[in-house]
Amino acid sequence: MTVQTEVDFTLPIGYPSAEGRLMRSGRMRRALALDEIQAAEDLRVQSNPAYLTVVLLSRVITRLEELTSLTPEIVERFYAADLAYLEDLYLRLNSSEEVVLGAVCPHCNGKFQIKVAPLGMEEE
Repeated sequence: MTVQTEVDFTLPIGYPSAEGRLMRSGRMRRALALDEIQAAEDLRVQSNPAYLTVVLLSRVITRLEELTSLTPEIVERFYAADLAYLEDLYLRLNSSEEVVLGAVCPHCNGKFQIKVAPLGMEEE
């Protein structure tokens, strides 16, 4: 079994560049224990635990088009749909078990849950 340490992604909406172009293609790496420890120690996270996602994503997203270093301030400006997509991707990439995600049928708007396999654990 090989362990994939990075995955490519495409944001549903995209992050607006300085020129107004939406940047959608990026890459995320698996989190290290140090990423989670240092994110939990961040003063912004200590004063607002919901900020943990922002700090973690800024540490594990290795590229967003031409951006190779994302700060929490950049992640703060992601659209909510993109943030939710990246949270789900983070969970799938860093989990060794199936992840259950909420979904909505585009035809009837019915809500349901779907199990997805973790990413990055391919059998050889």
